[in-house]
Amino acid sequence: MTAATLDRPAAASADAPEKGGGKKKLIVIALVLVVGAAAGWWFFLKPSGPTEPEPGEVMTLEPIQVNLADGHYLRVGIALQLSADAHEADGSKALDATIDLFSGVDQADLVKAGQRQELKHELEKKLHEDYHGDVLEVYFTEFVTQ
Repeated sequence: MTAATLDRPAAASADAPEKGGGKKKLIVIALVLVVGAAAGWWFFLKPSGPTEPEPGEVMTLEPIQVNLADGHYLRVGIALQLSADAHEADGSKALDATIDLFSGVDQADLVKAGQRQELKHELEKKLHEDYHGDVLEVYFTEFVTQ
């Protein structure tokens, strides 16, 4: 063997790129692509959380009389704020829930603003369940005790 053949493998290995460095570059590029795709999905395609329902029509119901405690009565009229995508709402459930809630309540409790608001929120919660989310709010259109 000559000195030229002994030097040849050393010279050839010095000109060839390192194999480990090429794999590292591919891994880094693949990682950057995966992170970029995940960020794109997060900002553009990720489904947003539940949105607030849009208000639709207000359905006004005829006032009713409810028997209170001690021979008193309440004349109450309500209106229902329906959602925009509400199905046809029947007011009978709302009237029934109103009668159940106010029947037997003391007249003194109804003149207190805080108690009235508490009962209104309770009615809203009940109607939200009964109408499967189609009723957003309840408004008193008439509220007279005797």
